[in-house]
Amino acid sequence: MAGAPKSFNAFLDLPQVPVFNSETGPLAGLRLAVKDIYDVAGYPTGCGNPEKAASADPAIKTAAPVQILLDAGARFVGKTQTDELAFSLMGQNAHFPHPINPAASNRVTGGSSSGSAAAVAGQLADIAIGSDTGGSIRAPASFCGLIGLRTTHGVISLDGAMKLAPSLDTFGWFARDIDIYETVAKLLIGEDAHRGQLTRPVGLSWLDSLPTGPNEVAEYKRMRQHADMALGPVAKAGPLSFSPDELYWCFRKVQAYEAWQQHGAWISSGDRGLGPGVKERFEFGATISAADYAAEIEKRDAFRQELTDLLGADGVLVLPTVPGAAPLASGSHDELLAYRERALMLLCLSGLSGFPQITLPIGAVDSAPFGLSLLGPAGSDLALIELGRRVLDAARPKD
Repeated sequence: MAGAPKSFNAFLDLPQVPVFNSETGPLAGLRLAVKDIYDVAGYPTGCGNPEKAASADPAIKTAAPVQILLDAGARFVGKTQTDELAFSLMGQNAHFPHPINPAASNRVTGGSSSGSAAAVAGQLADIAIGSDTGGSIRAPASFCGLIGLRTTHGVISLDGAMKLAPSLDTFGWFARDIDIYETVAKLLIGEDAHRGQLTRPVGLSWLDSLPTGPNEVAEYKRMRQHADMALGPVAKAGPLSFSPDELYWCFRKVQAYEAWQQHGAWISSGDRGLGPGVKERFEFGATISAADYAAEIEKRDAFRQELTDLLGADGVLVLPTVPGAAPLASGSHDELLAYRERALMLLCLSGLSGFPQITLPIGAVDSAPFGLSLLGPAGSDLALIELGRRVLDAARPKD
């Protein structure tokens, strides 16, 4: 599969093993790709690290949510690349040829669900499983012109998946088609726990200021007009008690501390060959004390309550998914790092709150995709997909 024409380096080059799927069901005939942090029976789970892959036995059991999709008729077509230990946002794993962004070949796919995004954007799969801890569904979806939902934390089981930061980790998937996206959501979630109608779009001025330049600002303004058409005018909310920097560092510290708790013993027990960026992020996690972590959790809880109050039962936050189009794949380490830090200021709200956020492929900057996001209260995942459908319809060119 890795050597196939137009493979976009999306898939791992693994011996093919038969994976059972139903021949009937709502996903019958659709191709399913799976990020290599999820167990698929018969395949090792390598987690983007050659040391992990070399020591991994083939999985005995497929991860529960993946099995649900197979039982619904989806056909497994391969395991996809992930950034190393799922701890990156650019899709440039030092150990593998980087996935190519089919929507903008000179730009990164985004990570850590890099191969899954490339597979769907390149029409090698109809559905591809990923995960979102810090933005690994939303950023690649925006970069590659796809629909992507960071689900409410805990609403979909992560049994059979590698953990990175358990209080932040969520299951996610990519698709090009909103009908397919909704079908998968109904299979995995069933019904929303949240019962309010999301009829009150709101915005925050500091989020609106994060697009990186005049072209990005103009395009975000245009995307907002489509949201206005679909949802009604976006009302400006008052400022939050927390600054963007406070929320950014709260997220970074919580994620890094939990990641070190999960993987620190393994990393410290030998030469694991961690790639640049990933190595430093784990080392940062090792410096965070339990007391510092507890203080950040207290801050997170206060932020979550403030966002709960802001949204109420009917509010939906409208924001740019990321600061603009995907960075150039040839960008320097410092350029990619600067983009990552700015992106996390947008992406961390959903992560810290645990609330769902959907990104919609309705914009473009310099001929590269740029997504608009909707963030709703906890348990409003399906409602966000329905609102997303309305925004996509409003953005569709009229005959």
